[in-house]
Amino acid sequence: MLLLPILQATGKLVKNNKKSCIDDDFQYRLQKLKITADLNNLKVLDTRKKSSIVRLTRNSKIFKTIINAIQEKKGENIISLDLRKIPEAVADFFIICQAGNTTQLRAIADFVETEVKEKCLEAAFKHEGRQGQQWILIDFVNVVVHIMLPEPRKFYQLEEMWSDAPVTEHLG
Repeated sequence: MLLLPILQATGKLVKNNKKSCIDDDFQYRLQKLKITADLNNLKVLDTRKKSSIVRLTRNSKIFKTIINAIQEKKGENIISLDLRKIPEAVADFFIICQAGNTTQLRAIADFVETEVKEKCLEAAFKHEGRQGQQWILIDFVNVVVHIMLPEPRKFYQLEEMWSDAPVTEHLG
């Protein structure tokens, strides 16, 4: 019983024949206090700012910034997958592009992160693959950017894996 330590400390616990009893007055006050607290919590819910979850769109600043950064660093075969209607999806969008070599792969990844940080004031939640230099993934939570060399892109075929998602091609 959660109230046992409180009742013992306040001296309101009465023990009779190995049974614990709470005097009626104290139980009534506890119940009234709980009801008042519950009502106060409901009032707080009414006055708090409503959470408006806004889904990303292709017109979102972060989306446009990523596409422009990839285009500026001459990324190739740029596509975006709209995952918003896929329940299993981990993000709203995947943006996938290809780099011709490892130098360009790093350059695109670095520039995407820099541009998003400067223009959108958002840092990447996580990034992977910088050491392997075959496929760099940058996770901005709602948008995941995949920058790949041609061989891993051909092998993993992300576009096929997420074939339920509408695909948009972006000029490189």
